[in-house]
Amino acid sequence: MLTFFTTGKAFRGHDGIIQRNALKSWKLLDPDVEVIVFGEDEGAAQVCSELGLVHHTQVEQHASGRNRLDYMFARASQMARHEYLCYCNCDIILLDDFRRAFERAKAWKEQFLLVSQRWDVDITEPIDFGDAAWVDRLRTLTDAEGVQRDEFWIDLFVFRRGLYLDMPPLIVGHCYWDNWMIWKALKEGKPVLDGTEFVMPIHQNHGYNPAFERVKGFANDTLSLYNLELIGGLKRIRHIKYSTHRLGSRGLIYWNIFRYTHDYGRGWQARTEKFLLYKVWLPVWHAFLDITRPIRKILGLRSKPLG
Repeated sequence: MLTFFTTGKAFRGHDGIIQRNALKSWKLLDPDVEVIVFGEDEGAAQVCSELGLVHHTQVEQHASGRNRLDYMFARASQMARHEYLCYCNCDIILLDDFRRAFERAKAWKEQFLLVSQRWDVDITEPIDFGDAAWVDRLRTLTDAEGVQRDEFWIDLFVFRRGLYLDMPPLIVGHCYWDNWMIWKALKEGKPVLDGTEFVMPIHQNHGYNPAFERVKGFANDTLSLYNLELIGGLKRIRHIKYSTHRLGSRGLIYWNIFRYTHDYGRGWQARTEKFLLYKVWLPVWHAFLDITRPIRKILGLRSKPLG
């Protein structure tokens, strides 16, 4: 099946609730799912024991105390029982559509990177996984109250063992490393599969530790900028819509023919508006002015120069 690996925060309060929710949802995807949790965070050992997860306490850290992704990716590749791995942030609930997406991707190619846009939802209580309708309830809640994040927010990565063994010492919990992951796969010639139409990854909303300057929606904190420098700058930023292929809502995989209309600078919409203004609307407007000039002259509607 699949080996998940992740790291989290202390398992207390709201963080403890949402992390338990996420980890349990992964285990329920398939009896053969393996989950590795990195770090010595409070309560991690107990939760791993309760849920039957692998707890790896050792993890190399940045001077800030944040865990390093390069260590976790390399160690997970060594430890994993399965050939395919998934790094997933520890606040993401996955439903049965994720398992089906993985099965389709694996039947399609041996090498790939599967990603998907997430949905943000307020969840404050433990999920009753004993309720047979928990998936339907959660999907209904997300449809009604969830907010789908754009293509720059990437929380899960499914890939075959060995793809990310030369990762820079990037820091978890901050920006830009996730966008580099897509750039790296594309650079290595691996197909990137966008599962957004098929998969609903559910991000449980939470706060950020002010000690790390991290604020939701902003990417200018010190450690995010550190990640940006490590990856080589904005030229190595890619988002989900750069994917080479898409997994449609009916499970069919097709070429992403629009991938080259996007860039890494969030400028696609601005460039489209500029194109429409200068290449479409202004030429039409000027043609209209030319045609109506005689009439406007008679009616005295022509503009006059200033001064």
